[in-house]
Amino acid sequence: MNPTEESTPALPLCSSDDLVERGKAHSFDVLQYRQPARAFALRFEGQVVAYLNRCAHVPTEMDWQEGEFLDGDKQFIMCSIHGAVYDPLTGRCVTGMCGRIGLTKIEVQEREGQVYWYPSRDTKPAFED
Repeated sequence: MNPTEESTPALPLCSSDDLVERGKAHSFDVLQYRQPARAFALRFEGQVVAYLNRCAHVPTEMDWQEGEFLDGDKQFIMCSIHGAVYDPLTGRCVTGMCGRIGLTKIEVQEREGQVYWYPSRDTKPAFED
């Protein structure tokens, strides 16, 4: 389902300029099933994508350093703890202990120089409960 302004209120996440192609991700706090969690957005092949910062193999944060999720060749999202590898555009597991499970997607949209995210029934802003 594509996010629409009528169905889900969009929340400003960051400026479009903050997300450089295959660069550092913008990290943000969410509540996933009412539990605090981190999420991240990054630009890959011109698209902004966002996921929970949680490896599908073992639920741990994946970034190497704050906001650094891509492997050395900047081709895949890679878990710094387990080495699980994910496709940046889909979040699907490519290789590693994650099997067929992928990353949890966060709906985002870019327009007018701003990136917005759309809270879902399961993933809400950290300031809500």
